[in-house]
Amino acid sequence: MLYGAECWPTKRRHVQRLSVAEMRMLRGFCGHTRRDRVRNEEIRDRVGVAPIEEKLIQHRLRWFGHVQRRPPEAPRGRGRPRLTWDETVKRDLKEWNIAKELAMDRSAWRLAINVPEP
Repeated sequence: MLYGAECWPTKRRHVQRLSVAEMRMLRGFCGHTRRDRVRNEEIRDRVGVAPIEEKLIQHRLRWFGHVQRRPPEAPRGRGRPRLTWDETVKRDLKEWNIAKELAMDRSAWRLAINVPEP
């Protein structure tokens, strides 16, 4: 349930929903239902699990420590960086052999980017 939680900007309602779902699972593990009226703390003690809010904070702080210890020259993000609009336009200009300064002259620009209809 906490996959990627270190980056979540959690709100109170998110934590509440997570704790409700967690307690539902823990009650199922113990074989209890809400009708049995067993307190959450008692179920947590039986299973030996910390509250999910504390686990969220732990994950967040662990990630913060990891980020703080990274060298400044370390690459940011995983994999190939996302393609930006600017990079796409630059690639298009290069592919069509058009200078970006030509965009300042509207009539010349429209002629350069015109695709003839088949």
